[in-house]
Amino acid sequence: MRIEQLQAFLTIAETGNFGQAARQCGVTQSTISRQIQALEGTLGALLFHRTAQAKLTIAGEKMLPRAKKICQEWETINQEIADLQGGKQPELCVAAIHSVCSHYLPPILQQFCHDYPHVQLRVTALGSDRALKVLRDGLVDVAIVMNNRFLTTSPEMVVEILYSENIEVLMAADHPLTQFNEIPWSELAHYPQVVFKEGYGMQRLVQEWLTTQNISLKIVMELNTLDAFRGIVRQGEIIALLPETALIEARQDRSLAVRPLAKITEDFLTHESPHKMITNLTREVVLVTTSDRLTIPPINHFCQLVQQHPNFVQKVAMNQSLLA
Repeated sequence: MRIEQLQAFLTIAETGNFGQAARQCGVTQSTISRQIQALEGTLGALLFHRTAQAKLTIAGEKMLPRAKKICQEWETINQEIADLQGGKQPELCVAAIHSVCSHYLPPILQQFCHDYPHVQLRVTALGSDRALKVLRDGLVDVAIVMNNRFLTTSPEMVVEILYSENIEVLMAADHPLTQFNEIPWSELAHYPQVVFKEGYGMQRLVQEWLTTQNISLKIVMELNTLDAFRGIVRQGEIIALLPETALIEARQDRSLAVRPLAKITEDFLTHESPHKMITNLTREVVLVTTSDRLTIPPINHFCQLVQQHPNFVQKVAMNQSLLA
């Protein structure tokens, strides 16, 4: 059964004449006759009495309201898709990590609302892994998260790197670790830590790195807001490993202190000779969407605003200069 067969059926039912219906549909009378014959063959019943005026049979009468409903739905979905491709999207849903929501997104959100005033913007702060899962489930259009290659390897996923940043140690201002300009990795094992809840990429990243250094975490608490991290760490012995953008307010708080982690020196072999490689614990922040969503003007525009915003452009330039 094809939509043009149903449209031909409705036109004949309305006009009562095969020839007139063919002219309205822009086809020959033989074409419209074949369409009705094919439809009747599919249904196994005649739809019209072939008299001077085409009259509906009992089967045709049963078919009429259903055909109208199907064709109306077809017109509706065609109009909705045309509106979507024309930028008439009712809303745009974004999931982003807390630090990006707090520091980088506000001016981008303001500009988007100015450019697309009729698109309702919905922004949710989520952990990276959770944000990528709701993107894959179609619940959001864009995710700005810490990269997780296990969740972004699907062919339809589009991943744009925004920046990389170091992970540093947050502690109370009078914490014993403040004696170090750079915190030795071995010292981390001596103090209890507060970490992000499961579903946040930071928890996975920190645990994986500490495992490679043969250090066991002393996790005493799981949280999911930066305010809570600062409040708990401020109390005394507990420390937290957090990315630079999550520590902006902490650097201005006299009751807190931030220290970088000591760089890790690793031996590796080349074809010529052994070398030493110095690395930091970092996280990579990316914008993720799907290829079909990028064809929708509001989503594409939002992604461009993010990639072109000075905050992200400056961070990319800084990363490139450090690698040069």
